[in-house]
Amino acid sequence: MVEDEKVDNQKCENRLEPNLKVTVQDMKDLGLNYWKMDAETYKYPIKAIPWDPKDAVDPRLAALRDDLGYSYADVITIHPDHLPGFATHVKNFFTEHIHDAEEIRYILDGSGFFDVRDPLNRWIRIHVKKGDLMTLPEGIYHRFTCDEIDYIHAMRMFIGVPCWTPINRFDNPDIDTDTHASRKKLTKSGFFETHREC
Repeated sequence: MVEDEKVDNQKCENRLEPNLKVTVQDMKDLGLNYWKMDAETYKYPIKAIPWDPKDAVDPRLAALRDDLGYSYADVITIHPDHLPGFATHVKNFFTEHIHDAEEIRYILDGSGFFDVRDPLNRWIRIHVKKGDLMTLPEGIYHRFTCDEIDYIHAMRMFIGVPCWTPINRFDNPDIDTDTHASRKKLTKSGFFETHREC
């Protein structure tokens, strides 16, 4: 996608012209994993914090839960009618950050954008839609925004008790995210090695 200074509206595609193709292998090399799930057949609440992943009735989701060890989940809806302070939250989600754990998002309905940094520090924009389940590796620079429909219904899953605090890249002069343990873990065996096969 275009450089930050050229982004007038974070909710638009903001494609480079001409666009640069990113392959499935490129995404795997970044450590991202992806599954297409059946979001039509199985229904989930608009909001459930927490939501017990043991309640998954979709056998494919249950298998992923068990294989990957997810023990905590919640279901959220990002929309002005369901999230108080919607505009502030969406602005905050778009702040570049890392986490000290893998990030798992299953898009139950709606759509939005995840942006991740590539090895050359360029943004890659990923348009996630209903049925997409994606994991981002611990330590990857990323951000999220709704797209122009302003609606996404998503499940977040965690191994163990979740930590909600993002580690923002530029907001805290006391924290150097480039030398943070989670960032080092991501890059220690080469830059963005694939850590799990889909």
